[in-house]
Amino acid sequence: MAIEKLQIEAFLQLAKRHPVLDVRSPGEYKHAHIPGAFSLPLFTDEERKVVGTAYKQESREMAIKIGLDYFGPKMRRMVEETASLTPNQLPKTALVHCWRGGMRSAGVAWLLDLYGFKVYTLAGGYKKFRQYVLETFMQPYPFKIAGGYTGSGKTEILYALQKQNQPVIDLEKLANHKGSAFGSLGMPPQPSQEMFENLLAIALLNFDKSNDIWLEDESQRIGDLNIPQMLWQTMRNSPVYFLNIPFEERLMHIVEWYGKQDKEKMINAIIRIKKRLGGLETKTAVNYLIEENTIESFRVLLKYYDKWYLKGLQTRGIENKLLIKIDCEKVDASINTQRLLTIPATSYA
Repeated sequence: MAIEKLQIEAFLQLAKRHPVLDVRSPGEYKHAHIPGAFSLPLFTDEERKVVGTAYKQESREMAIKIGLDYFGPKMRRMVEETASLTPNQLPKTALVHCWRGGMRSAGVAWLLDLYGFKVYTLAGGYKKFRQYVLETFMQPYPFKIAGGYTGSGKTEILYALQKQNQPVIDLEKLANHKGSAFGSLGMPPQPSQEMFENLLAIALLNFDKSNDIWLEDESQRIGDLNIPQMLWQTMRNSPVYFLNIPFEERLMHIVEWYGKQDKEKMINAIIRIKKRLGGLETKTAVNYLIEENTIESFRVLLKYYDKWYLKGLQTRGIENKLLIKIDCEKVDASINTQRLLTIPATSYA
């Protein structure tokens, strides 16, 4: 079978049905990769360095010879690993890419084609994919933003919207962070900025841009990661459906989650916002935690976050143009989602 080279759009379409093999080094893959791709490195990180040095300091031919020394003993394993990803597929199909669509992907594609796989390679490699990712963020999207003060259950609202087959992108889930100074508690490590962007772009590409897409109202920075600037501007120009829920209801909701977290990590998180929270309020919140009075500690913190969220709305000048207020009695994702979905898009406050 002939090896076919695909442009990025066709490559990603086939990737929905067939395995993508990233033949770059483990370090390159770990930093960031096409979401869903499998790591099938042609060279280890050290081997890649040796081949690259030979290419620069000696010649292309010498680099290829050294590469073949590394490649030879791995051929059988690479074929077997690829076959294990397509056990019931006929014809067995694999999509292969490296950094620029050069010798690494060509070598592995040749091997798999020789064995009997139908092989497709990516024109321009992972570098082209990254270009496509960045272009994705420049497109206009019909976003609807689920807003509200801290503790309003916005993430739960996204889950409820998904259950009703609404297009949803959970930025905090992609970023492995719940936002705020406490957002890393109980969460796995965050991906690299590049990997976050890759995940976000694929999530956007999965939706038809003619349909509204729901997002949670976020700061541009989520933990250590940033929402890409162009996409951030699109979010800022989108209507915000503001869930207006009483303070005490929201307080009980956040205590239910954060009250179970490690006390020492909670205290460290409070100290990190000392400069903005203020020395006295920081001391008060920490002392309440030490005394096991979680409710009063979070009463202090929730007032602080309410103030900053309101300031953010005012800074955006959103209160007169794109803010849609929805009064809710309590934090109830099912009830509040139904209310949210019955509000006409033109009901701006």
